[in-house]
Amino acid sequence: MAAQGRLGYMVPQFPGQTHAFFWREVKELEARGVPVRLLSTRPPPPGLVAHAWSEEAAARTLYLGRPAVADALLALPALPWGELRAPEKGFLRDLAIALPAARRLGAVARAEGLDHVHVHSCGRSALIAALSRRMGGPSYSLTLHGPLSDYGPGQNLKWRGAEAATVITERLLAEVRTVLRDDLPPRLVVQPMGVDTGRFRRDGPYLPRATGPFRVVSCGRLNVVKGHQDLLLAVRLLREGGLDASLTIIGEDDAGGTGFRATLEAKVAELGLNAHATLLGAVDEGRVREELLKAHAFALASWSEPLGVALMEAMACGVPTVGTAAGGVRELIRDGADGLLVPPRDPARLAAALRRIAEDAGLARALSAGGRARVETAFHAGRGAEALVALLGLRAHPG
Repeated sequence: MAAQGRLGYMVPQFPGQTHAFFWREVKELEARGVPVRLLSTRPPPPGLVAHAWSEEAAARTLYLGRPAVADALLALPALPWGELRAPEKGFLRDLAIALPAARRLGAVARAEGLDHVHVHSCGRSALIAALSRRMGGPSYSLTLHGPLSDYGPGQNLKWRGAEAATVITERLLAEVRTVLRDDLPPRLVVQPMGVDTGRFRRDGPYLPRATGPFRVVSCGRLNVVKGHQDLLLAVRLLREGGLDASLTIIGEDDAGGTGFRATLEAKVAELGLNAHATLLGAVDEGRVREELLKAHAFALASWSEPLGVALMEAMACGVPTVGTAAGGVRELIRDGADGLLVPPRDPARLAAALRRIAEDAGLARALSAGGRARVETAFHAGRGAEALVALLGLRAHPG
């Protein structure tokens, strides 16, 4: 397939707090002469829109809108009737939501000359693209960012109609080959996410802690799976062991500050860390870099992590990094070379790894240099756009 017109680029609830990667990829595609039409399901909650580019991105994005009964009825011929004999739990609800959006996607594609839509999700956005294709809409491709179980029912249907797909880790490649088998698209490649190594960098050498607080930074959505509660306990253990440690957590909960944040605030108080732990909220990339450059160490205590862009950003800034040996993190961090790995849900091991960085300046410097080199070599932002151009046969447009 060689796309001649504009490329549709769909991301759910765009632009959200974790969507810097997608905006960078759009810019990389456009720099290569590929015209991009941004698409999304609906805007994110206001508390999650934090980036300097968010307003521009939102203005460029077409939101496919909420379900409409009339559109759903007109879209009924596209229903995958074979899938409805024994539907998976939740599939009928997803269909009801996706059908009218699928019909609108087809109309937009015809009106705007979208030959192909790339979907950065395997959730409802992928179902919208699959149903639209069944109605004569544009061809589509997918990127899988985490385990299939995270993305709801109907995976076989979503993947069966795709022309191509990328997955972000070898671990996910093995999963889709096992689970989806004959429903996989003909072109399937591993392409990790990446970061802007020109933006995320330090101008001078990393300086290990000498005196004063040992500053730890974390960055990730506020939810239980990110393990922030474990990191808070690790900081408490460090302080009980005589190390003056402080923690800044960057990120917000999925409700824009009215959800899991309250649980973490209660945990901070329970552990007596009110003066030593800060929940910074959703902030732009400039502030993220600023906090990273002040840090002596970065830690992400996820129970499950598909790969970890936040880890990459810290490594790119030369911050010694501790991650959990969960999900795809082991494909990013090589323990002892570019960072340290600990088991998930183990605050004591996490505290011990952070203490090693605090007390061993040689190790801290080695991890700083190794992390930066690792990201520069294998996880820079341009690689994703290059992979899409090659995978989809995208052609540059003059002007």
